[in-house]
Amino acid sequence: MDVSPLAMVTAVADMKHAQVAQEAQLLVLKKAQDMQSTSAMALLNAVPASLPLASSGLLGTQVNALV
Repeated sequence: MDVSPLAMVTAVADMKHAQVAQEAQLLVLKKAQDMQSTSAMALLNAVPASLPLASSGLLGTQVNALV
């Protein structure tokens, strides 16, 4: 099988370009996941640790349920 040097160089250059593009996409994905993780932790930290039960009435005196 004869492969021209120009075709081989072109194929190698195309593969290198695809590899660089894939690495860039992976970096963007990781950055987005880090931002999402930071936002989720901020939301979780904003929720109070424990809410007191209601002291009177028919609702909220046995189970602390948020709706």
